[in-house]
Amino acid sequence: MKLKFLLFLLLLAALAAADTLIGSTGFVWPFGSGDGIESDMARRILFDFRLPKAGVALLAGAALSASGLLMQTIFRNPLAGPYVLGVSSGASLGAALFLLGLPMLGNAGIARDLGIAVSAWIGAAAILLLVTAVSVRIKDIMAVLILGMMFGSAASAFVDILQYFSSDAALKGFVIWSMGSLGGLSDGQLLILAVCVAGGLLLAAGSVKSLNLLLLGEGYARSMGVCVGRVRGVIFLATSLLAGSVTAFCGPIGFVGIAVPHIARMFFRRADHRILLPASVLIGADMMLFCDLISQLPGTDLILPVNTITALLGIPVVAMVVVNSKRGRMM
Repeated sequence: MKLKFLLFLLLLAALAAADTLIGSTGFVWPFGSGDGIESDMARRILFDFRLPKAGVALLAGAALSASGLLMQTIFRNPLAGPYVLGVSSGASLGAALFLLGLPMLGNAGIARDLGIAVSAWIGAAAILLLVTAVSVRIKDIMAVLILGMMFGSAASAFVDILQYFSSDAALKGFVIWSMGSLGGLSDGQLLILAVCVAGGLLLAAGSVKSLNLLLLGEGYARSMGVCVGRVRGVIFLATSLLAGSVTAFCGPIGFVGIAVPHIARMFFRRADHRILLPASVLIGADMMLFCDLISQLPGTDLILPVNTITALLGIPVVAMVVVNSKRGRMM
């Protein structure tokens, strides 16, 4: 077990180094002996662009993977995730209301950054509450999943309406945001993202024991003294912080939250959240760094939207989960 964690940590270090040194402008090594213009430019590329982007990739992968694990446990649904259940769409709606519907409130600095984040949190929480209300009344897992997707589609429809009535400048900025990007965050945005992800992960870590008991059913968890309503509220707060913050600053990134927890289960062969949570966080960070690395085209100025790469990598995992569930074998 420790060896597996060590291997993924070494992989994380290798991917972080590669993602930092290799990019669309080619290989950059800023620690040369010269002090010329090329060396100064290399340092600027490394410290002003690539290092922050690698940090965002690490935070986003960890946050989305942890939120996916939390949702799969709470809803007892192997296909639950922030993107599939519409949480990311709700966060997108909240961000769109701020960016497109209330542009005068988001003109500058920390106020704009906080406004986007808070709006995304509220949107994510609203969808979570709707899905929870449905799951209490409807016990069919697939029905809850379908309704969650419907809620997400409804949120996306409202976003389309906002786009239709928005100005060209606001619309262009929102479309670029919706493609998903790990770069371009200001220092203030990166700080807010780091604080929110840390807070969400701490809430998740504090709920590990309750999550393990919930695996055996809510009735059993209550008999062991777990306040299911309070735990659910804490998990929803953690999920809103994790998925909402990433969506606010990086755009809607799909398939990481649903795929990575299953990859963690496959490698570690455990249902214990004391192992699954750190494993999912670590593998999610690895996966996002890898996606960011291959989304860049060395020697060109082109960078592919990162959510296209996460979809290509995540879809096979989701397909495998569906096939296994139909055979009666859950990962």
